[in-house]
Parts: sequence; C-alpha cells; structure tokens
Amino acid sequence: MIDMLVLAAGFLILLMGGELLVRGAVRVAEYAGMSPLLIGLTLVGFGTSAPELVTSVQAALRGSPGIAVGNIVGSNIANIMLILGVAAAIRPMAVGTAAFRRDGMIVLASALLFNAIGLTVPLDRPVGAALLVLLVAYLWYAYRQERAGVHDNGHTAAFKRGEAIDGFRPDSAEQERRRRWPPVRIDVVTALMTAIGGMLLVIIGGRLLVDSAVAIARTYQVSEAVIGLTIISIGTSMPELATSAVAAYRKHSDVALGNIMGSNIYNTFGIGGATGLLSPTVIPDEIVRYDNLVMLGASVAMLVFARSGYRLSRQEGLVLLAGYGVYLYTLFPK
Repeated sequence: MIDMLVLAAGFLILLMGGELLVRGAVRVAEYAGMSPLLIGLTLVGFGTSAPELVTSVQAALRGSPGIAVGNIVGSNIANIMLILGVAAAIRPMAVGTAAFRRDGMIVLASALLFNAIGLTVPLDRPVGAALLVLLVAYLWYAYRQERAGVHDNGHTAAFKRGEAIDGFRPDSAEQERRRRWPPVRIDVVTALMTAIGGMLLVIIGGRLLVDSAVAIARTYQVSEAVIGLTIISIGTSMPELATSAVAAYRKHSDVALGNIMGSNIYNTFGIGGATGLLSPTVIPDEIVRYDNLVMLGASVAMLVFARSGYRLSRQEGLVLLAGYGVYLYTLFPK
C-alpha cells in the first residue's frame, strides 16, 4: 500500500515538475530572444518529454532495463492505441494527407529501427548517440520546413507537438512581440527559478517512481518490464492524453494527431538515445520478442486507419482502444 502511495506521489511530482520546467524554460528562451518556432520545436518538445526521459534514465542507472525500455516502448504503444483511440472516439479526426505521409512514415521508420536495435545490439552509447543524431536531423528538417513556410503540406509533427501546449504557439504574433520588448529582470529570475524548480521536481518524482515501481514488481512478482510497459508508461503519457483529448474535442484533429506522432518520434530518438548515451542498457528479451512488435504493429495500424479516406473514424478509435485492452490483458500473468 505504501509503495502504491509513493508511486502516485511520484507521478504527481513528476508531472508538476514537467509543467513548471516547460513554462519556465519557454519564458527564459523568449527573454533570451529565441524564436517561437525554435522554442516550439526544441524546448517544448524536450520539456514535455522530461518525465519519460528522467524515468528511463534513472531506471537504467538503477539497473532496471525493463522499466527503462518498457517506458519508451509502452509510451509509444499507449500514444497510438490508447491516446489516439480516445481522441478518435471523442471526435472523428480528419488527416492531412501530405503531412501524415511525411511524419507517419518517420514514426513507422523509428519503430522499425528500434526493433532492429533490439534484435542486433544493446542500447549502448554509440547507438544512443546515433538515435540523438537522428532526432537532431529530424528537428533540423522540421525547422527548415517551417521557416520556408511549406504549410500547404501541413505543419510538421514537431510543430504540432509545440502547438499542443496550452498557451504557446510556435508562430504566435504574441510570442514575437515579447521578443522585441526588453525583459524585466525580476521576470527573468522568476522564469529561471521556475525552470530549475521544475527540473528538480522531475528528478525527485522520477526517483520516487522508479523506486516504488521496482518495489511493486517484487511484491507482486510481476516483471519490471510489465510495470514499465503499463503503469509507468501510461502515467508518464498522461499529458499527451489530456492535450490530445482536448484538441480532438475542440476539432483540432491535426494538433491531436501531430502531438501523438511527435511524441513517438521524441520517445524513440530522444529518450531512447539519451538513455543509451547516459546509462547504456540492454533491451530485455521479452520486450524484443513481443512488445517491440506490438509497437510496430500499432504504427502500421495507425497508418492503415488514417489512410482509409484520410480520416480516423470513431469506430477505428474504438478498435484501437479494444486492441490496447487486449494488449494489457496479455501482459499480466494469469
């Protein structure tokens, strides 16, 4: 019971810290003269992924690869089958053809790559560095696309991920206005302290989360991988669930879908890369043999459903949710 309470407290602290980190870092970047577009593609993306990042790195450092990798793979599965399913069930989603082809194929390629890594090499420093290089390359491509104003093909998923954050638009005139006015010193200090405080909370929350998750796995004799793939990944994906559900309800289907695809790209390239670089680990065999394939299958299902008339219907959303329920059922020992 105590471990469950610590787990809940860890989630709460982690998510609160992530929110404060994003808000503070964005404000500091605005005061420093960083463009809203660059903030949206980098700071907002990395900041919203901070809970998953810290949790996976701390789990790897603690010698719990099941939680570290399970969090990455489980979050990607939950993003498509749970969060996209919920969003489509709330309101059928129109899909931008060119934008979806571009970013959807990157999501599929990242899933294929992670499967290949699991079958061939450990998640070590060279692999981690290579994944981070791929993320930087994707962000550079997205930045060039947005700067060039290539919006007839739709904004990139990285842009939509930044836009999904309440109160921030990467192309907002208000953000540009703030850059032109000199900042008040007290505001800069407050924003900086908010970012630092948020980062500390994320670290503390991640530690509580990992420690309690390991204890729960031992108490109930469930593998750490199962805990990482379910409780941890669902909990750290709650911000994406909230923002995508709200976006779908407000008929901003492009934001909801872009947020999900952007999250998967960040998870695989960013969190997978940082975990391998900072704390080399192995991908557990049970994840390689089953969950990686489910992640790949979920990515394919997203592409197939979205390309059927370039919309996600309510029925297809319910199919994704049902599939996620079946997936969870198969994980736990009977």
